[in-house]
Amino acid sequence: METEDGSHVSKPVAVIACTAMAIFYVAVLYAPTLILRFPPPTSLNNFMIRRFVCAIVSSIVSVIVCALLLPWHAVVFPLSLTSLPYIGSLVSKSISVVNSWKEHKVHGEDYWLKCTQNASEMFLEWITSIATNVLAWRNYFVAPFTEELVFRACIIPLLLCGGFKIYNIIFLSPIFFSLAHLNHFLELYCQQNYSFGKASLIVGFQLGYTVIFGVYASFLFIRTGHIIAPIVAHIFCNVMGFPVLSSRRKERNGETGFMQPTSYSWGLAIVAFLVGIGSFLWFLFPATSPDLYNDRTDNCRCWHGYCRWN
Repeated sequence: METEDGSHVSKPVAVIACTAMAIFYVAVLYAPTLILRFPPPTSLNNFMIRRFVCAIVSSIVSVIVCALLLPWHAVVFPLSLTSLPYIGSLVSKSISVVNSWKEHKVHGEDYWLKCTQNASEMFLEWITSIATNVLAWRNYFVAPFTEELVFRACIIPLLLCGGFKIYNIIFLSPIFFSLAHLNHFLELYCQQNYSFGKASLIVGFQLGYTVIFGVYASFLFIRTGHIIAPIVAHIFCNVMGFPVLSSRRKERNGETGFMQPTSYSWGLAIVAFLVGIGSFLWFLFPATSPDLYNDRTDNCRCWHGYCRWN
């Protein structure tokens, strides 16, 4: 909802939010001892590690607060746009879940009750696995926030101030993003003893994927002017993985009783995948139009004034 002068956030709300974030940034440093009742750190290293963790927490909370106060389009539209290429994957996974539920129905169990129980159990297992898995925290929280802050919020304004054109920046900044993933080759080749060729293929595919996503994330950041846009897209892509065309559905043969693959879900997933890709390309520019996110960008004294694609 806009205020009378056309801005999305009133001046008092903006000042209060900024003050709260500033106070929280300092107050959270004392949370481990005063609120969580942790024992005092035994060494300087432990003390600094606590401070680092608290600083990360305050940064994440600040980004979330900005996402809530700033136009909701910066979350909903980019997230919806990013999900379109994954329609084929979502259809395949949905068919697999429905098939597993139908198996319970065949065995005489209450269908809808089992569906509800299975969905609840799957959701709880997924939440538990994320909460207790360090790699999940890295992939779904730490990496998206830190990488987007560095490679989008920091690097893109520098390139803009350096005089680079917007289209050049969209394709140049992902190169820096991909360079940050070259260490994976050393890990595979030196530490995990992969052959040079296999390590090169794995890292080459990963670099290609990161460049493509980097182009898209840079496009989102420049077009919307909100860092939360590439962050939510990054989290969604990390959760979903690489878009797959489909997965083979298996159906029980009435004569043998064995599960056999069918072409129905294969064709359905292909159609869904193609529709998703077509929809993504169709809505790419309309869903990221700067006018949807802040129609007062030209009046802002910030670098986003250069991003009107004039």
